Amino acid sequence: MNEIKSLLTHDEPVTWLFYGDSITHGALHTWGWRDYTELFAERIRQELARYMDVVINTAISGDTTPGLLAGFDWRAARFKPEAVFLMIGMNDCSANNSVPIDRFEQNLNELADRFAELGTCVVMQTTCPILPDTSPDREPHFDDYMQKVRDVAAARSLPLIDHTAWWRRNEEKLYFWQSNAFHPNEYGHRAFVHLVFRDMGIFDEQSPTCRLFVP
Repeated sequence: MNEIKSLLTHDEPVTWLFYGDSITHGALHTWGWRDYTELFAERIRQELARYMDVVINTAISGDTTPGLLAGFDWRAARFKPEAVFLMIGMNDCSANNSVPIDRFEQNLNELADRFAELGTCVVMQTTCPILPDTSPDREPHFDDYMQKVRDVAAARSLPLIDHTAWWRRNEEKLYFWQSNAFHPNEYGHRAFVHLVFRDMGIFDEQSPTCRLFVP
């Protein structure tokens, strides 16, 4: 995470990219509230006064790792980001999407390779858990896919923000943080971004974004 933290001290503006599926897209289930990428932008560009930084969210609802690879040039490469926060896997793990776990791991590594070619710092992220007994096509496979995210991060020495583990340690709050089986609501997005801030070393209880209410 040190390389990501160092970007906060760059004299030159930084482009931050968020890449993933509906959970990062932040549509519908936030009910008009800011998603975690928008809260990140507020913290970086306003509260930390990095006014020239650019925060871009090109996540698409329903996406999978094949989709991220297919759309890479348009949705990622052309922006030449200094940092990317990659969160994917909720749809890959669905039996209906048929992205086998070995292919999922290969795709994660290919994404990391492509970002490395751009000189982009990659932050791997696990995602929010699935509410118990709500998604039979995903739930049996979810943990194995999230472990692959951890494995790829460890093998490549990439920073990891383990939202799944954090949410599991707060399991009694999941029904307050989620809109449905596996989409976070506004409180879930605040939980996401607060962990991002903590792992980046920029969480400050006095800041407006960090003191937003989370049940």
